[in-house]
Amino acid sequence: MPQSVPSFAELLDGARESAVHLEMRDAYGVASEADLLVRWKKTGEVDTDPESPYWAPWTELVRRTVARGVAVRRARIVSEPVSDYIRYEHAGTVVNVAAGEEVRWLPRRRASDIPLPGNDFWLIDGRLVRWNHFTGEGASAAGEISEDPAVARLCGRAFEAVWDRAIPHHEYKIN
Repeated sequence: MPQSVPSFAELLDGARESAVHLEMRDAYGVASEADLLVRWKKTGEVDTDPESPYWAPWTELVRRTVARGVAVRRARIVSEPVSDYIRYEHAGTVVNVAAGEEVRWLPRRRASDIPLPGNDFWLIDGRLVRWNHFTGEGASAAGEISEDPAVARLCGRAFEAVWDRAIPHHEYKIN
């Protein structure tokens, strides 16, 4: 019987110590940001208002998670030169950081010898993995949960190896 997949709010609200997220795609086609991405491509403007309708649910969730003492970290492995999507994402990451996330970027060429899982994931408290699946076009697909200790260890080791090599957001410059 398939396990139900908790919402991100349920995952982060349930975290006691840590919530780490590894992103490994150079482009995402997530419907909720499609209009914002189009606007950015046309004007160069990106939504950096933590209280905007787009950001507010996320920033509130991260703030209350961090306020409980949970470390929220996000690492992104990116190809260089970066894609337009990564340029857009980098410009908006100031909001993630302002909400309390620590964010780092790792050029893909520096990740070649790191054993990585096949999909983006969240790892909660080093024990629960929420796989983020995407279609070939980058649209969100059904997520999946694993509480298998070996899978959690794989994700934890992969994340920490990426984190150790990655560049803090405020230092990562996009050319």
